[in-house]
Amino acid sequence: MEISRWKKWLSYVSPIQLEERTSEYNPELTVMLDRGRLQLLSGNAIYSWDDLYHNFTKAFAQIKPEQYPYQDVLLLGLGLGSVPYILEKVHQQKYHYVAVEWDEAVSELADRYTFSRLKSSAEIITADAAVFVDICEEMFDMVIIDLFEDNKTPEVFETPDFLQACAARLHPGGMLLVNRLSRTKIDAVHSERYFEDVFKAELPGAYCIDTDGNFILCWKRAGE
Repeated sequence: MEISRWKKWLSYVSPIQLEERTSEYNPELTVMLDRGRLQLLSGNAIYSWDDLYHNFTKAFAQIKPEQYPYQDVLLLGLGLGSVPYILEKVHQQKYHYVAVEWDEAVSELADRYTFSRLKSSAEIITADAAVFVDICEEMFDMVIIDLFEDNKTPEVFETPDFLQACAARLHPGGMLLVNRLSRTKIDAVHSERYFEDVFKAELPGAYCIDTDGNFILCWKRAGE
């Protein structure tokens, strides 16, 4: 979806609301134009904000995905599509995405507002991410987990079984990334415990990128 230049200019003065939706899973979904970027809000959470979705902007700046010959990406939790936007617009990487989002309203908004601006191809699937990875047989070069309900990660997505199912979808040399909150002390403690007790315990060699408000947990599968 093309946004007029004058609207982008005005959004630097004051955010502009473009659309408001409700759904079974998200009673409040608002698409905003803020500082020239598209933003998706849900309750207390920012689900997407183009390249100002700093947790992934900062993480990819360290990871440098352009150095890897990746082609296929599994994205669990879509939001408005900031991850594909950052990878294409900032890192010039055009991948094929399988994006799993359980809220059809969010999928529709991402397709309308973000994928329409990208050259990357995407298959958007409305499904529960835990069920999807259990039945999926396709392999990927990156698996990115960005799963939240408002500002909480559902417990089913914190289990060792779910983590191992996601890791099993990676090609040799592929990378697993998990977005975790760390803005408050409680969030940071919970995420640190998850990293030590589950993520690093299940996936030796894992490491954490602190993006000043979120942790991006990373693991690279050994190559052949």
